[in-house]
Amino acid sequence: MDPKEKFYRHFRDSVEGLQDQIGQLTHMSGIGGERQEATDHILAGISKLQNEVADAAEFTPAYDRRQYSEAIKSVQDKLNETLAKVAPKSRFQFRRTGTDHVDMGAPENDPRLNPGSLSRRPHNPHDAPGATRDISGEAEDIVGDLPSKQKDYNQELAKPDLSSIRKPSFSAAQSIGISDQTGLHIILPSSAARATSSGSLRDLKNCVIDLSIPTAQGAPFPGLMLKNVDRCLIVTGRVSGPVHINDVSNSTLVVIARQVRIHNCKNVDIYLHCASHPIIEDCSGMRFAPLPSCYLTEADESTENQWDQVDDFKWLKTTPSPNWTTLSEAQRLDDEVWTKVVPGKPGCSVEQILNKVGIPPK
Repeated sequence: MDPKEKFYRHFRDSVEGLQDQIGQLTHMSGIGGERQEATDHILAGISKLQNEVADAAEFTPAYDRRQYSEAIKSVQDKLNETLAKVAPKSRFQFRRTGTDHVDMGAPENDPRLNPGSLSRRPHNPHDAPGATRDISGEAEDIVGDLPSKQKDYNQELAKPDLSSIRKPSFSAAQSIGISDQTGLHIILPSSAARATSSGSLRDLKNCVIDLSIPTAQGAPFPGLMLKNVDRCLIVTGRVSGPVHINDVSNSTLVVIARQVRIHNCKNVDIYLHCASHPIIEDCSGMRFAPLPSCYLTEADESTENQWDQVDDFKWLKTTPSPNWTTLSEAQRLDDEVWTKVVPGKPGCSVEQILNKVGIPPK
């Protein structure tokens, strides 16, 4: 299918879904946070759609982007009107300027490249197309230790946010790096497929992180490091090279990789598709299962899965290692958990998702 047509259909379906969700707000109770959770979910959906329009600028003409912009404004207006009816003093309002049209495909209006744009701050002439811009060092858009002029996704994630689900774009990043986060639900959108260097997930606690969308149809990540992770659910997506898993505890992982090396981990369930023998060292309480079918692609199915051929390098006896075992079919999570619970929904907290996948309460 032509990319323009494919995106048009996706955009149309997304707008219809958001409009349906907005229509349901009037039937939700304002007590107990039900309406608040639903509103947060809608706001996250609008933000995601804005980001996707910006990402699609490379193959959509300006006229189409104008139509998409107007459609998003219409959704925003409908949300504002609905909230005004059910909660007149609601703080969830999209501010407008006198500008009739905002081209979200233009770099100066991309909310990830220029946080606070899209009519949320005064226009800066230095941000206009053709204006001189310092791009030194932008090739390394890696999260963590970044120059001050570059986007720090970890800093962005640490800020208070209306949505319970964070969807950082990483559209300009060469690698994925998320660190020093607690209690977040993070889902990478398809724009993160542009990352072509090995990434890392470090110092995470009580988080749900899903990296699978960028690699479901696009190229796999070249490599990935997990380090210092506790009570997390992590879906790594497809990785063409090695995945190094160090100092992970009380967690559930979904991993698709050519090689997997696991060091100093305990009480971890790993749903795995691996082209070679997984290797563990200094580990205990490791439980392995095959990859859930909902994450399998044709490329994965054509490769032998050696998920249960685990080598324990610290167990030299001829008897089976006591440090790992396999999950029986009855113990494995079913596809409904992966497809309906893990992606999140209004009213479902990170803690509830962790409990659903078998991670005990803290």
